Amino acid sequence: MRTGLMVGATDGANGTGTIEGIVKQAQESEAKGFNNLWMANIFGLDAITTLAIVGQATSKIGLGTAVTPTYPRHPTAIAQQALTTGAAADGRFTLGVGLSHKMVIEGMFGLSYDKPARHMKEYLSILSPLLKGETTTFAGDQYTVNNVTLAMPGQQPVPLLVAALGPLMLKLAGEFADGTVTWMTGPNTLEDYIIPTINKSANAAGKPNATIVAGFPIILTNDPDGARKLISQELQIYGMLPSYRSMLDKEGLEGPADLAIVGDETELRGKIQQLKDIGVTDFCASIVAGDAETHDRTLEFLASEIRE
Repeated sequence: MRTGLMVGATDGANGTGTIEGIVKQAQESEAKGFNNLWMANIFGLDAITTLAIVGQATSKIGLGTAVTPTYPRHPTAIAQQALTTGAAADGRFTLGVGLSHKMVIEGMFGLSYDKPARHMKEYLSILSPLLKGETTTFAGDQYTVNNVTLAMPGQQPVPLLVAALGPLMLKLAGEFADGTVTWMTGPNTLEDYIIPTINKSANAAGKPNATIVAGFPIILTNDPDGARKLISQELQIYGMLPSYRSMLDKEGLEGPADLAIVGDETELRGKIQQLKDIGVTDFCASIVAGDAETHDRTLEFLASEIRE
């Protein structure tokens, strides 16, 4: 199981939310042996653009979005941007996309969130072949493209992940993409529902088992109660968004704090091993710390586990 870090979900402290700060964090993460750096795309820096810059400043670490919303960008536009970033990163870039949420797409952007599964199927029908360098023609209700080919110097295929939690989305992710990115989804739900559902779809399409990138909040601490209180405050919104709420309910958890990997080295090591045992291919660690010392201690623990 590969281990990566999540960045971009907050403004960051001490300049880590700036382009320069993320480049520095990527270089330090690469030096520590982390396999991937995953960047959220919310209302700050554009993740795909930022990772193109990071790709020019690093040489080994994998880079990926977790995730970029589909609705605001035409699939040909995001494909062109992703292929450019893939070239900048010398083939180390993975594009993760997702629907976002109705409150964002309709409430903030003024776009229709009607029939999201149909939207994603049409979107992937165009995006997936373009990322492989194929000429694409497609006619649907929401998107139509005719004989589109994207070509650029240094172009390499870009792996595609879809943030999928519901059964229809998991089926589409298995059929059209290389895997999924999850958040607010517990180990039991991953093992009994997410992983077998997407793999069944992938195998039916003649593909190998899917890449499973599982994101979890994590804190190394001797004060688990205090850490969970902090996580409850910092990640409260995720317990209210319908798609994440359904995953927490499926796991039987009250909120994000109950999902978080929190405790001493033995506790963290056991939880991470559990994810590996159930078939997670990529652990995405979102360090949620109230101070720099706790953040750095958690980071060093994760790095030491990779070295071992």
